[in-house]
Amino acid sequence: GQKFTEIMLKKYQPKAIRIFSRDELKQSEMMKNFKSDPRLSFLLGDVRDSKRLERAMDGTNIVVHAAALKQVPLCEYNPFEAVKTNIIGAENLIDAAIDHNVEKVIAISTDKAVNPVNLYGATKMCMEKLFVAANAYVGKKRQTRMSCVRYGNVAGSRGSVVKIFKEQ
Repeated sequence: GQKFTEIMLKKYQPKAIRIFSRDELKQSEMMKNFKSDPRLSFLLGDVRDSKRLERAMDGTNIVVHAAALKQVPLCEYNPFEAVKTNIIGAENLIDAAIDHNVEKVIAISTDKAVNPVNLYGATKMCMEKLFVAANAYVGKKRQTRMSCVRYGNVAGSRGSVVKIFKEQ
């Protein structure tokens, strides 16, 4: 998100950062907040669309994969949508990263992937397994390395229970 991008720009001084997301509102807000920083590119797209993902991945060195349907009740009610984004989208990203010889791909996961009791956790567990297994079929001619990191609930983040507690 926005805080991550801000830290990356200041701390690491990258030549470019591509924001790839289907959330046009968030991208629009980021564009305003970063006042047309020439290092930022805003690409509308979805991890479900492998061709668009391939285009966005071209010439990329590092990818942070945070795309997911995350709301537990909505994933339970719309299971096929959760699978398409959280599992098939991850597969699309893995394939694009390997095909474009991306150096590193870090997938953001959740503590709910450990012994999952809901569909969201199960899809994230599958995503993690796909990323770990992808390291075995990258091949010797490619340099791509995949890894996963897990986070629990982040207080105050979008979708956090903190907002609900404050409202109550």
